[in-house]
Amino acid sequence: MTTKESSMMKKAGRVIALLEKEYPDTRIALEFKTPLELLVALILAAQCTDERVNRVTRSLFKKYRTAGDYAGADITTLEQEVRPTGFFRNKVKSIKACGKDIAEKHRGKVPDNLEDLLSLHGVGRKTANIVLGNAFGVPAIGVDTHVGRLARRIGLARSKDPNKVEAELTAIVPEDKMVKFCHLLQDHGRKVCAARTPLCYQCVINKYCDFPDKTERPKK
Repeated sequence: MTTKESSMMKKAGRVIALLEKEYPDTRIALEFKTPLELLVALILAAQCTDERVNRVTRSLFKKYRTAGDYAGADITTLEQEVRPTGFFRNKVKSIKACGKDIAEKHRGKVPDNLEDLLSLHGVGRKTANIVLGNAFGVPAIGVDTHVGRLARRIGLARSKDPNKVEAELTAIVPEDKMVKFCHLLQDHGRKVCAARTPLCYQCVINKYCDFPDKTERPKK
């Protein structure tokens, strides 16, 4: 291990410790009970808020309980049911195709490994890693908008490519903290480190952050 790698690991540890105190109840915002529910929720969450997805899935998950249910769903009906999440036609195509893959190739069970998850229609690395971490307890970094933005601002990652950010973070974040680390960055990104106007003067990890354009406390 190089001196730089050691330094980055220590920095990540300090950031995690401070954010854990700030967000002691951190968890994934999407509501689900099964790996299939989480997978469907993640497909619906593309360019949509988690809150809106949760409103839609509360009734959706009562009606569609298996991968086969989604595969055999009437397209027009399903489109109307998920319409509030936006881009509903493409999302329904992905959900039905993914449901068919799971039903036919995986005996109706969402696979618990990265390779098989990535083989499913509509599933990329971010979605696959979030499913692995939150549904199966596998150490994984799911790089969504918040995770990527904050990792770069703090200085824990440099790349704008989500896959490369994943690799950078995987190298410095302890395995037993990986899933929680993502939740912490998501909470902090929503509440403090906003994309346009981060509240740097309220940030508990300010001193560890490399963001050059830190906002100052507003004058009264």
